[in-house]
Amino acid sequence: MKSKKYIKSLLFAIGILSISCEKDIPTYLSYEEYEFSTVDENGGNWKPILIENGSALIIKSPDNVDSDTYKNEVSKLKEAITSIQPNQQKAINYWTNNPLVRWNEITLELIAKYNLIPGPNEDGSYTLPNANNPEGPPAFPFAHPPYASRALAYLSVAQYDGLISAWHYKYLFNRAAPYRYDNSIVHAYPENNIPSYPSDGAVIARVSKKILSAMFPLEVAYLQELEDEHLQSLLLSGSYVESDISAGTTIGDKISELALTRAATDGMKKAQTTKAVSDSIKAAAFERFGWQWENLEIPVRPVGLTPLFGKVTPWNIENIASVRPVAPPKFDSAEFLEDVAILKNHANNMTSEKRRISNFWQDGTGTYTPPGHWNRFANEFIVEYHMNPLRSARTMAYLNMAMMDAGISCWDTKYYYHYPRPIQMIEGFKTIAGTPNFPSYTSGHSVFSATGAEVLAYIFPEKATLVRGWAEEAAISRVYGGLHWTFDAKIGTEQGKKIAQLAIDKAKLDGSD
Repeated sequence: MKSKKYIKSLLFAIGILSISCEKDIPTYLSYEEYEFSTVDENGGNWKPILIENGSALIIKSPDNVDSDTYKNEVSKLKEAITSIQPNQQKAINYWTNNPLVRWNEITLELIAKYNLIPGPNEDGSYTLPNANNPEGPPAFPFAHPPYASRALAYLSVAQYDGLISAWHYKYLFNRAAPYRYDNSIVHAYPENNIPSYPSDGAVIARVSKKILSAMFPLEVAYLQELEDEHLQSLLLSGSYVESDISAGTTIGDKISELALTRAATDGMKKAQTTKAVSDSIKAAAFERFGWQWENLEIPVRPVGLTPLFGKVTPWNIENIASVRPVAPPKFDSAEFLEDVAILKNHANNMTSEKRRISNFWQDGTGTYTPPGHWNRFANEFIVEYHMNPLRSARTMAYLNMAMMDAGISCWDTKYYYHYPRPIQMIEGFKTIAGTPNFPSYTSGHSVFSATGAEVLAYIFPEKATLVRGWAEEAAISRVYGGLHWTFDAKIGTEQGKKIAQLAIDKAKLDGSD
């Protein structure tokens, strides 16, 4: 019976996946190692997120370069480099001198892999993914947009804090890379003056392995293989000796523990509620406003997607109700009736361009979701602007904290107002992009995209017009697809901008600008 349930769930997921846009299957950026535009010597003084300052994580002092211990490390390094195998050279080329981008891409790959809606059981009921039984069926996690935003946030924050700590010790101890002491060492990457102790790459590898293993428990072995390969490539690149790497993994262990401790108590475990709680949320909305969203799936899924994600602890929002938008229009209002006409007009006059826009931004099942879409853009900009790993981590940390906050705020709004979708309110109406299993107002794509665009516009001001245009297109795409009202998109965009500004205000005070 378990096998049949698994097969039925898998077939259901594959059916949904077949309609997802091909561009959302993660691909790796084709880039090589590059010379950093800055080295950020003062990066160890930047203000981190989880720890007080860069010295909060303690590591031991390194051996002096004149010591026998260090000389022995250099000898072992030189010996290892002389016997590099083709697969090892391939790994060195793959990871590059900014592996933060690679680990983010791996995260997007895992999000897409696990972004599969659990299908119904043979009796029409649904079984939820369970962290205590990750193999399922269904497998844990279901990497929907809220889950994706949270995974990316914890990964990026831990990477950022870990690298601030690494930069602090790099310039405190100021031990240069081994190839600078011995010019016979072949160095794989462009030279720079960033000290080698501790290894920033090792911080990234250890943090990424630990955070992602917690978020995707069925991938522990795969992630361990990736970390092993990455750590070996750091050594064979000629950039570090073994003690550099060991110190980096020590920092990675410590900051990962702090990040996962926060994650364990942030409320995510309660986000997917029981039917009784879900029904009480719906009843409260009906009592307030006289309406309620109904799930139109067949068979009906008893509970919408994560009704209490709006209660998860945010990063930059002190009071979630303070950023909750005004109520959507009543059904007898001129605004609502005008929107009904707009939606009908789009449906009756669908163009290839509207369909293209709807499909491009769909980011549905089997993709890396809207938060992943904006991470992809960030990766491209990081490489284009030749950011070093620390500054790359800062970009991702503020982007993904804001994205998680955007999801929390949006889901709070969705379930507070519990507003019906167009397919529920317009007789005979059909969408061209499925029907999400949660209320309509506000549009998640709009909130996520506006947030992502504003953070990226702050970090990459030359891209401001471009990314804001993308956010506007992402918002209207949901209207073209028939999934949202225009006010879902418009107010959602405003909401996303407010959430982004909270992150930007915090970023401006971290000492990096």
